[in-house]
Amino acid sequence: MERTTRQRRAIRDALTRADRPLSPREILDAATRDAPGMSLATVYRAISAFCEASEIESVALPGEPARYEIAGKGHHHHFHCRACGRAFDVEGCPGSVDKIAPRGFVVEGHEITLFGLCRDCAA
Repeated sequence: MERTTRQRRAIRDALTRADRPLSPREILDAATRDAPGMSLATVYRAISAFCEASEIESVALPGEPARYEIAGKGHHHHFHCRACGRAFDVEGCPGSVDKIAPRGFVVEGHEITLFGLCRDCAA
């Protein structure tokens, strides 16, 4: 990993504070509080470096650009708000999904994304 800069520190801090997957634009908006004048290109370069160093992970939401979160959270799922577009971590897991796999298939993992309205949008 390259040297730590004020911008990279601000990006890492923004992801840690958010405690949910963020889009590059959300990262930029949150990180510019600590590093004014940062560009979206800087965010993308940092995302690339952090992913390569396994410090952050990409979160795939169907039909959406990637979001990013701090690595090492362990197995978990996500909720995607259809109104505001934000993504949130979901604690817990329904467990084994082997029984819903087609006969003879071997499940090696799963990703579950819940969709709906977040607390703010549902109010």
